Amino acid sequence: MALGLVYLMIVRMLGWLVLLARSDTAKDVEILTLRHEVAVLRRTNPRPALSWLDRAVLSALSRLLPAALRRARLVSPRTLLRWHHQLVARRWTYPHRRPGRPPTPPPIRDLVLRMARENPRWGYRRIQGELVGLGHTVAASTILKIAGLDPAPRRSGPTWRQFLSAQAHAILAVDFAHVDTVFLRRLYILVVIEHDRRRVYIAGITAHPTGDWVTQQARNLLMDLGERAERFRFLIRDRDSKFTAAFDAVFTGADIRIIRTPVRAPRANAIAERFIGTLRRECLDHLLITGPRHLDVVLREYVQHYNGHRPHRALHQQPPAGDTPPGSEAATNTNVS
Repeated sequence: MALGLVYLMIVRMLGWLVLLARSDTAKDVEILTLRHEVAVLRRTNPRPALSWLDRAVLSALSRLLPAALRRARLVSPRTLLRWHHQLVARRWTYPHRRPGRPPTPPPIRDLVLRMARENPRWGYRRIQGELVGLGHTVAASTILKIAGLDPAPRRSGPTWRQFLSAQAHAILAVDFAHVDTVFLRRLYILVVIEHDRRRVYIAGITAHPTGDWVTQQARNLLMDLGERAERFRFLIRDRDSKFTAAFDAVFTGADIRIIRTPVRAPRANAIAERFIGTLRRECLDHLLITGPRHLDVVLREYVQHYNGHRPHRALHQQPPAGDTPPGSEAATNTNVS
């Protein structure tokens, strides 16, 4: 780049010397011709692409022009300042350096992984201490990032996915969905879903979901489940204020433990959220709901289709009620109140 700039400067200097031998009339005619060419080029290409050599020459020559003529140039003073800032930034940028702290050397990474693999009862704090004894100072967070280790020896146990899969038959999830009617009235739907078979229950529909109403729907749900309620041991819900202590007491009395999701963490109740999204995409987004009775009829029909016919990838393309004979009461069990 520097050699190209020197060559371009020499060519421009020689051209300048040639101009000294020409008459003033010839120079004026050439200036008028060049100005007209520049005007034509500006109309056809208002933002031409300039190389850094072009920018350097234009910046140097523009300083020799009067202030009145600088404003009529191809580039503005603001553009010249921006070019200068870019050159300064490029001058002090070192592309060979990675941002942040230096990476962990590959031998240390291999040693950490080997220790974690050969010593399943060691946590990342223990591995950090062993590395210090070998003369390697490594931050505990680095070991945690490399191997994903727990501070205590828990790696021999099941993963969170394995735990949920093993406990899915005993988990219920509850959440609210809402629908805006054609008259702009908002209705709330209390949805309950089984994690194991993805069977859905519509516990209730209301325009005013108070704590007392939600508690009564919980009682109705347990009564409708009957003996099947004994298989459930966990209920996942969010921290909505409508889920009161009385609501929790209904399930606690049935020996069902309440698990509250973290704040603003919809993924912690992903199966219920996924059903609500499916309900919107496949049903509610295509209909204009007039009121609670209309919504009740629509949900009854859709839940019957969802439980008795709609295939699920998690169930090997079988519906939630696919393990029961078609037409049986269990295959079409929906609770809409």
